[in-house]
Amino acid sequence: MSTITPYYRTVKDLLQSQSFSIDEYQREYKWERENIEELLIDLRDKFLNCYQSGHKTSEVSKYEDYFLGSIIISKRNGKNYLVDGQQRVTSLTLLLIYLHNAAKVQALTVVGSLAPLIYSAPYGDPLFNLSIPERLPVIEALFHSAPFNPDGKDESIQTMYARYQNIVQMDLVGELNDALPHFIYWLLNKVGLIEIATDNDNYAYAIFETMNDRGKPLSPVDMLKAYLLAPITEEGKRRNANQVWKSQVLELISWNHANEPERDANCIKAWFRAQFAESIRERKAGSTDKDWELIGSVFHRWARDNRVRLQIGDETENLSLITEHFPFFGKAYRKILSASLAYTPGLEAVFYNAHNEFTWQNTVLLAPLTIKDDDNTVQRKMAATATYLDIWLMRRTVNYIRVGYSSTSYAMYLLCKEIREKPLPELVAILTNKLAEDDVTFEGSVARGRTGIEGLGLNQFSRRYIYHLLARITTYVEVGSGKPDLFDKYVDRDTKNPCDIEHIWADDYDRYKHECSSQQEFQDWRNQVAGLLLLPADVNRSLQDKPFNLKAPHYAKQNLYAASLTAAAYEHEPQFKQFRTTKGLSFKPYEKYGKDQQLERREVVRRLVNQIWSPDRLKEFLA
Repeated sequence: MSTITPYYRTVKDLLQSQSFSIDEYQREYKWERENIEELLIDLRDKFLNCYQSGHKTSEVSKYEDYFLGSIIISKRNGKNYLVDGQQRVTSLTLLLIYLHNAAKVQALTVVGSLAPLIYSAPYGDPLFNLSIPERLPVIEALFHSAPFNPDGKDESIQTMYARYQNIVQMDLVGELNDALPHFIYWLLNKVGLIEIATDNDNYAYAIFETMNDRGKPLSPVDMLKAYLLAPITEEGKRRNANQVWKSQVLELISWNHANEPERDANCIKAWFRAQFAESIRERKAGSTDKDWELIGSVFHRWARDNRVRLQIGDETENLSLITEHFPFFGKAYRKILSASLAYTPGLEAVFYNAHNEFTWQNTVLLAPLTIKDDDNTVQRKMAATATYLDIWLMRRTVNYIRVGYSSTSYAMYLLCKEIREKPLPELVAILTNKLAEDDVTFEGSVARGRTGIEGLGLNQFSRRYIYHLLARITTYVEVGSGKPDLFDKYVDRDTKNPCDIEHIWADDYDRYKHECSSQQEFQDWRNQVAGLLLLPADVNRSLQDKPFNLKAPHYAKQNLYAASLTAAAYEHEPQFKQFRTTKGLSFKPYEKYGKDQQLERREVVRRLVNQIWSPDRLKEFLA
C-alpha cells in the first residue's frame, strides 16, 4: 500500500548524503535575480535579528527558526524525484556552494559540515546531491571554483550560473564577516522545510495539484487595490478606478509581450520606496524592519499603516492615487524597463546600469519624479540620475568595492531621500556635489589605500566590470572618431559570435622573463586593464598564444580601440586624429608590446576612463 509521509527537515537533514533527481518533463530552473536576492535578504535579516557580536557558535542553537515552505518527493527505483521544490533546492544548493567555497578559503571548520550537503561518495565515487546529469558540469565547476562558460548551454545551466554570480555579487560573506560560521550553522540547523514523501507518482502529483490549484490567495497588489477602492462609494467612480487599476496591472505584467505576474508588485515596491520611505532597518541584532524593508515585503499593509504619508484614506485621495499617480509611475517604470533592455538614445546610462545588473536602478530613478513632470522632464531626470549611478558604480567596481543588492541598499535609501521630487536643476546640483565629495574615484580610494585604474586587473570579481569598461572605452573611441555606437552589440552575449576579453600579452612567462622577475609579476602585468581588449570570440580563439607581432595584423581589422595598437589605425583616419588631439589622448602604434608600452597605454586608459565617466556629463541634462 502506498504511503504519504510528511517530515520536518532542516537543511542538514534534507541534504545530508542524499541526492535528488527530476523527471525529463519538469520545467527548467527559472529563478530570476530578484528571487535569489529576496531569499538571501530574508535569511540574512532573520539571522541578524538573533546574532550578537561575541556569541559562540553553540549559541546558534537558541536562535529562531526559519521556514522555507514544503517540497514534494516521489521515491522510486531507489531515487528521490522532486515533484515540487526543484527551484528552492537548486537555489539552496547554489548558496551552499558559495558558502562552502568561502569557508574553504577562510579555513573555517564548518566547511566539513557543508561538503556532504553538496556531494557525497557512498560507494567511493563522488555524487553531487543535485543529481541532474545535464546540470552537473556547472555544479561541479562552481564547487571547484573552476572556469566555466555557460554560453550556448541549456537554459537551466545558464540560469544557475547567472544566479550563482548574483549570490557572489551580493557579498553575503563580506557583510557577515566574523558572523559567517554562525550563519552557516544557523542555515544548516535552524532553517527547514516540510518534506512530503510518497512512493507513488500519482499520489505525489495529486498532492502537488491540491496544494497549487485549490484557489489562489489574493496577492499584495490585489489587497492594496481592495483597500484603496473601499472608500469609493459612488458606483461610476469606483468602476472607473477599478478599470484604471486593472489596465495598469495588465500593462505591467504583459510588458514586452512577456507574462511576469510579479512585475506589478515590483513596480509598486519601487514607487513606494522611491517616493515615501523615511526609515530603514538598522543592521544590528534585535532591529526591526522599517519602511524600506516593509515596502519590500508587505507594501499593502505598509500603505494602510502609512496612509497619512501617502495622502490616502478617503475617496478623493484614493481616486487620485489610483487614476493619476499609479498610471504616471507605472508608465515611468515601464520606460526604465524598456531602456534597460534596449539601447535607447538619451537613456544610454539606464542600459549601462542594467548591463552591470544594478538592481536598485528601477527604484532610484523614480525618486526625483513628480506627477506634474512632462515626458521631457521625466526623461531628463531619469537620464541624469542614471548617469550619476553609472559614475558612482564604476568608481566602485574599479576599486573592488561590492555593488550588489545588499551592499548598496543603505546608500540607495539615502539617495532616494536626498533627490526625492527635486526639480531638474536642483537634482543635477545635488548629484554633481555628491560626486565631488565622493572619496572613491578612478584614482583610488583613500579609505582603501588606493587602487583605482592603476591597480585594476582581471580576476573573478572584476571580469564582468572590465568587460563592461572595455566595451565603453571601445565605443567612446569609435563614436569620437565618427563611427557608429555599437556598445549594445559589444555586450550582447546571445549573438552567434560574442566578444571576449583578449590579453595582449600571451600566456607565456618565458617570453617575458627579461621583464618580469616572477610568474606572479607576469600575471599581474598581463591581467592589468591596459593590457586587455575586446575581440570577437572566433578571432580571440584563433590568436591563442601568438606573440604581439603576429597578433597585431588581426587587431588592425577589428574595433578601433584594438586597431589603435597598430599603424593601420593612423592611416586615412582624420577623425581619429582629431579625436586624439581634442581629447589629449596619446594613442600610438607599437611594433612590440612590453612593460614600457603598457605603461604608456595605461595612461591612455586612465584618461579615457576619467573622460567617459566625467561628472561633467550631468550638465548635459540642463541644456
